[in-house]
Amino acid sequence: MRLKPALVALPVLLALSITACGDVKDDGNDKKATSSSSSCDVADLPLTTAGKLTIGTDSPAYEPWFTDNDPTNGKGFESAVAYAVADKLGFEKGDVVWTKVPFNNSYAPGPKKFDFDINQISITPERQKVVDFSDGYYSAAQAVIVLNKDKVEAGSLADLADLKLGAQTGTTSLTAIRDEIKPKTAPVVFKDTNVAKQALLNGQVDAIVADLPTAFYITAAEIEDSSILGQFQPTTGTQEEFGLLLGKGSELTGCVNQALESLKSDGTLAGLEKQWLSETVDVPVLK
Repeated sequence: MRLKPALVALPVLLALSITACGDVKDDGNDKKATSSSSSCDVADLPLTTAGKLTIGTDSPAYEPWFTDNDPTNGKGFESAVAYAVADKLGFEKGDVVWTKVPFNNSYAPGPKKFDFDINQISITPERQKVVDFSDGYYSAAQAVIVLNKDKVEAGSLADLADLKLGAQTGTTSLTAIRDEIKPKTAPVVFKDTNVAKQALLNGQVDAIVADLPTAFYITAAEIEDSSILGQFQPTTGTQEEFGLLLGKGSELTGCVNQALESLKSDGTLAGLEKQWLSETVDVPVLK
């Protein structure tokens, strides 16, 4: 039986659509494209600047996410992840351009001056209303930072409820205080982490909350005689994850997700986490 011409053409069209996004570098896995980009070839990507991958992050860029406040050196977890994604997409290191983007501006509505931003940005439903996120590249715990001289003790989240706590505005750390610890006194909200750290030193709060790797850097390098009291994960909802942030409706999102999936499946992402964030396993867990 002869097939009708339209049905003969259908397998060809299906084959073309299946292979259209198959050019992510060194990727032998199934690819899930969520963008409408027809190809993941560099020449076909909808980039801010043709031939260049423009990546945003805040300044200063803290350890262990970055090293020496220099995103371009490839050192620190997020710098290394950014360059690994760029490599999977087919960019040479010299084709990556960094641009400074204040944290709170990154997820504001409107056009973006970057192709994606990487800056410990948690994926939240509220933010997803105005920007796009890649799949998560890191699952973040929250950590409670105290001064040793204050001799604060806690074996559970309930033990923290009597403390005066603080965190940076717009962060999931602040949300975690409100939703998980539920302190008797409303948390103090700071415009950035630097102000929060100074408030801790001034005795304006008993403790501040930040994501765990940031807490490691604060206690090791920024606040002398401080320590991490414990770490915790939200008990409700989904696991908090950091994602690469893209403009709302970005056609690049699908290709970025393909690159991340390849980095997960070949073990690269786990290796980078072990290399740059290995201290996280030794902190007591508060429940």
